[in-house]
Amino acid sequence: MVLKLKYKMSSSIIITLCLLLILAYIFDVTSSRTKIPSVILLLVLGVCVRLAADFFKLTIPDLTPILPVIGTIGLILIVLEGSLELEIKKENLGLISKSAIVAFVPILVLSFLIAEGIYYYDAEISFKDSLTNAIPLAIISSAVAISTAKTLDKSKYEFVVYESSLSDVFGVVFFNFVTLREFINAESFGYFFLDLLLILIVSALASLALAYLINKIKHKVKFAPIILLVIIIYVVSKMYHLPALLFILLFGLFIGNLNELIHFDFIQKVQPKVLQKEIQKFKEITTEFTFLIRTLFFILFGYLIKLDELFNINTLPWAFAIVSSILIVRIIILKLVRVPLQSLVFISPRGLITILLFLSIPVTKHSPLMNNSLVIQVIILSALLMMMGLMFTKKTKLKP
Repeated sequence: MVLKLKYKMSSSIIITLCLLLILAYIFDVTSSRTKIPSVILLLVLGVCVRLAADFFKLTIPDLTPILPVIGTIGLILIVLEGSLELEIKKENLGLISKSAIVAFVPILVLSFLIAEGIYYYDAEISFKDSLTNAIPLAIISSAVAISTAKTLDKSKYEFVVYESSLSDVFGVVFFNFVTLREFINAESFGYFFLDLLLILIVSALASLALAYLINKIKHKVKFAPIILLVIIIYVVSKMYHLPALLFILLFGLFIGNLNELIHFDFIQKVQPKVLQKEIQKFKEITTEFTFLIRTLFFILFGYLIKLDELFNINTLPWAFAIVSSILIVRIIILKLVRVPLQSLVFISPRGLITILLFLSIPVTKHSPLMNNSLVIQVIILSALLMMMGLMFTKKTKLKP
């Protein structure tokens, strides 16, 4: 009887999980027509699951420790998926440089602006620790932005992929630089540039090795081991406090643009012409994996949201102020680099990367203001702003 009961429970969980993933797929497919970002629907779906579980008094173990694990894997796959789709050509250099500026400058401006607010609110915390708390809110979430931007035309989509991916990379590097160093001085900058040099070397060697493996593995299962190796390299690099996300971006750009590097002698060793078909398959399976992991993350995050945190009126004014600052800074930067404001001005969501960095802030450096309520509200408000902007978007081509 006990075995039968456990079997029925496991069957119910499997069916429920599959139905949730199918619903998420429907959200993803219909988002281009409804203009509603799938992330909002996934969060609502997670909240509904939580309410249903409470209503039926179902005993579900604490899933909070799983969130950072799924989030880390999701971040890796999302940046990898986005970088695989990017084409590095001479005609795209203007677009790349503009997206890099739009990704980098707002992180600095918003980080110091929000840090000043946190420092003013809580004088007991140092400004450096205030900056640690502020950085997660200054970074665009590629997990949300890239999936939403698929409804735009190709040039705008490429801009969003470059910008959000670079925002993740710049943001994580900046966060680690501020958080992991007790003092910020000339010596810390020296170690920082040494870390950058080291990850560039690791990225170059690992990218060549992984491309070689994609070409040489003849077993019918070949892409799953490659993705697992990518995750291992990322985690090991992160353990040694290297800017590991830069490796993911460079690896994706490398194997996604082998045809542009064909004139280099060392590239010929991986047989780029033969490798193109395999890389296309790798892109497809990466996209599939990314969808599953991203979906699970946001449903789980929605499930873990408490309604009293979502409607906390103490942090709501701060959330509105932060989202307003994000929009104002973005308008100014886009105008300065002469990028059309239509639709792009609203695609500045916070999400997965914000949550991951928030969870990794050391307890001793945590500000009382930077709590679950504020993070959730900023994420929801930025997603709603993006949704409203996309609803009134007219398709126009972005000049490089």
